Amino acid sequence: MHTTARTRRTLSALGAFAAAALVLAACTDDDARTLEGRATATSSPSSSATTPAASAAGQLEPGGETTDIATGLDAPWSVVRTGDDGDALISERDSATVLELTGAGKTREVGTIAGVRHGGEGGLLGLALHEGDLFVYSTGDDGNRIQRYDLSGSAGSYALGDATTVIDGLPSNSFHNGGRIAFGPDGMLYASVGDAGTGSDAQDRDSLAGKILRLTPDGQVPGGNPLPGSPVWSLGHRNVQGMGWTADGTMFASEFGQDTWDELNVIEKGRDYGWPEVEGTGGTSKGFVDPVQQWATDDASPSGLAVIDDTVFIANLQGEVVRAVPADAPSTSTEYFAGDFGRIRTVLEGPEGALWFVTNNTDGRGDPTDGDDRIVSVPLATS
Repeated sequence: MHTTARTRRTLSALGAFAAAALVLAACTDDDARTLEGRATATSSPSSSATTPAASAAGQLEPGGETTDIATGLDAPWSVVRTGDDGDALISERDSATVLELTGAGKTREVGTIAGVRHGGEGGLLGLALHEGDLFVYSTGDDGNRIQRYDLSGSAGSYALGDATTVIDGLPSNSFHNGGRIAFGPDGMLYASVGDAGTGSDAQDRDSLAGKILRLTPDGQVPGGNPLPGSPVWSLGHRNVQGMGWTADGTMFASEFGQDTWDELNVIEKGRDYGWPEVEGTGGTSKGFVDPVQQWATDDASPSGLAVIDDTVFIANLQGEVVRAVPADAPSTSTEYFAGDFGRIRTVLEGPEGALWFVTNNTDGRGDPTDGDDRIVSVPLATS
């Protein structure tokens, strides 16, 4: 959520989850801020968004007519494909329902996540599949949590089994809950946790607010994290809602700013991305990592993100566009479908070389039209 003149509200926070104490070696303004101590300051290329007349050569771009894959959804937030052709699982934020989308374009209820407290931006949020289990990020009475569910059945008959808590007590509020989960190329579970309305917690090493976490699938802290015993992978985030990796392992994340700049960041182990000390570029002199691209908040609100053949696709809520960013030149972008579908919550790779994107016009902030909300498919072509 942005705090603009139109949406400004008093920010208050619920209690933050207390993590294992994280000790940071002292930094000077000339040192890059990391969880492990000092590192040489580096500067990331950054600019406000540009919209080239045509995509860069070799970049993926929508290359055909759009098709509705599913309609009549209620505030869908996350979609993950099961690998069974066009079959997928969908989270509905406010109903706490997991739906199955079959290859025939029908939806059926798989199950309801118990104990979800919805309201504002909280509720049933991110989904991820790993080795036959469904991982779910949701807001409960005691904070945000990640649970692992046994997923039984097959395409057309999936059902949720028993739930196991992976991590709980994550900071929550009616806004800035983060909520995206994804498995990286290293097989680890990454989770974005928002600042829950208290920006200073993003810089607090004793809070998990405003962080990206890295965990094993069973919720343990894996080897290789910046500090032993801590799940924190990076810090200084306001509200990350998109994460993805290129073929060479580069991690991208999309992040909501406040009044000025939304961000696309390249995420590196242990680095500090500046919030609330810096919004957008200008933090490298203080040891923070600058975004590789930024957009005015009225033009973006970047939520879900997907990397397909090293093109980074980003869903935008306020901007009502899908953006495509070449991973090898991430300071430029191309916009698609401006205003055609309203608010766009997430994007993912569809079957047979398609891009799927998910609208969010029934979430209380959009203007629904007949059929909303929907999942839309468009073929991809190489420019």
